[in-house]
Amino acid sequence: MRGKKGVRVFMTSPHGRMSPFQQAQMFSLQDANIHNLAVQGVFDDCQDIVKAVSNDLDFKRKYRIGTVNSINWARLVAQVVYYFAGYFQATQEDGQQVSFTVPSGNFGNICAGHVARSMGLPVAQLVLATNENDVLDEFFRTGVYRVRSSSDTHETSSPSMDISKASNFERFVFDLLGRDGNRVRQLFGEQLASQGRFDLSRDPAFAAAATTYGFASGKSTHADRVATIRDTHARFGVTIDTHTADGLKVAREHLQPGVPMLVLETALPIKFAATIVEALGHEPERPAKFEGLEQLPRRVTVLPADVAAVQRYITGHCS
Repeated sequence: MRGKKGVRVFMTSPHGRMSPFQQAQMFSLQDANIHNLAVQGVFDDCQDIVKAVSNDLDFKRKYRIGTVNSINWARLVAQVVYYFAGYFQATQEDGQQVSFTVPSGNFGNICAGHVARSMGLPVAQLVLATNENDVLDEFFRTGVYRVRSSSDTHETSSPSMDISKASNFERFVFDLLGRDGNRVRQLFGEQLASQGRFDLSRDPAFAAAATTYGFASGKSTHADRVATIRDTHARFGVTIDTHTADGLKVAREHLQPGVPMLVLETALPIKFAATIVEALGHEPERPAKFEGLEQLPRRVTVLPADVAAVQRYITGHCS
C-alpha cells in the first residue's frame, strides 16, 4: 500500500515496546500515505483504539476505514492456508493426523488453525504457547479468562505476544458455547467489562476446548527462550527467533507418539537480536536488504492512548 493513490495507512504500535529492529522497520517508511502512530501504552491499548474507531460507524463511513490485522476476518481466512500447506508437507497419506503449536498473544493465527480443523483438516492438537503474559494459557488450564491491565502486562523478549486481551478469542468462545451469541455478548460485553474476568471452569462446555476442539496450552519464560534458542542452534545449526522459541519449548511438552508436531515460525531472528546475542554470543544473520536499517531516518508521531487523539490525527491527514 506504500504510495498508493487514495489510500492512507495509519499503523498503531506501542511506544517503546518493540525491538529496535521492529521500530526501524516500521518507522523508516517515508511514504506520505503511511502514518506510524506510536501509542503511549501497550498493544492492548492500540487494539482497543482500533476497535473503538471501527465501532464509531459515522466516523468509519466518513473516512472509509477498514482494518488489516486479525480483527479483520479476511486476515484469518488467509492464514488458514498455512495449516493446509503444513499438513500436506508433513504427511504421507490422507487422514494422517498432525498437531500444530502456535506462539500466540492475540489468538489470531491459532484461530485460523481452529477454522482449518473445523473444515476437516485432521489436526490432533492445537497447542497454544504464551510468554509471561499467560492469559490464554490460564484459560485453557483453568477455564478462567482474566484480562490484565496495561500496567500488569509484562514487557518481554517476545514482545509481539505482550498481549493481555486477545481479540480473536471471542470467536473461539462463540464456537465453544454452541454459537450462542447472547451468552458470548454477556461474557465479553458485560461480565468482562465490569469484572475483568469470566469463569467457565464449571460449565460443561469448557471440557470441549480439549476434547472437541483439540486445544492444549503452555507457557514459556525468558529463561526458556534463551535455553531453547541455544539448544536448537547446538542441535540443528538453526537460529530461531524468540517467539518461535516459545512455541518450540511448549510443543515439546505436548508431543504424542506417531503424530508429527509442526511449530509455526513467526519472525526473523534479527528482529530480536539482543536475546539471540544473549543465547548464542553473536548476532543473528542479517538479510542484505536490512543492512543499515537502524540508521535510516524515521517518520513517527507519538500519541497518547486516547481514541479522540487518534481520530483527530486521522481527520487532520484525510482532508
